[in-house]
Amino acid sequence: MADIWAFREAVDRWAAGGPGGPASDLAVQLGLRTAVLLEGLSDLAAVEALSARRDRDLAAEGVCVVSMGGAMNVGRYAGLLGPPGLGLRLTGLCDEREQGYYDRALKQTQAAGPGFFVCVADLEDEFIRALGTARVEEIIGAEGDLRAWQTFLRQPSHHGRPRQQQLRRFLGTKKGRKIRYGRLLVEALDPGRVPAPLDDLFRSL
Repeated sequence: MADIWAFREAVDRWAAGGPGGPASDLAVQLGLRTAVLLEGLSDLAAVEALSARRDRDLAAEGVCVVSMGGAMNVGRYAGLLGPPGLGLRLTGLCDEREQGYYDRALKQTQAAGPGFFVCVADLEDEFIRALGTARVEEIIGAEGDLRAWQTFLRQPSHHGRPRQQQLRRFLGTKKGRKIRYGRLLVEALDPGRVPAPLDDLFRSL
């Protein structure tokens, strides 16, 4: 039986220059109608964690969440999954500084839908503001990363920066950390404090 992971892998191979037939066949088998385009795996982890918290099976709803491996790939993925390719409705998250790339991708592909929901800096920044810096530091300690965090703070390049910026930078300093904390920060959120871009994305699906 087809699964969403197989579809994602087929799309990635297609985006890398492979054939589009396998992705097209899987999209039909899965009954997909919407593609959620995300910059990377940490955003994917966060969206999947919120799906679980809200008892939503997005794949069963015809929604595929796709990590594009970088914001610069949005034009390619929008072309493959949107009207020029599989004809799926497109939506997703983007960072404010990269919004122009996403807007152009939607315009070029003539994709219908709600568009992309914009995070001020990135999704991690949205989580830190929603939770508060003290709560994020508690999570870091509970995960056994307190020593690494304290070492990070002692580095001269980070002195004097606002705590929110320090935390955001720390989450991106080790491979895999942003992915792990993408899930953890969602799990720590009060249900009424989900950042607006993420909450609005889910409301649109």
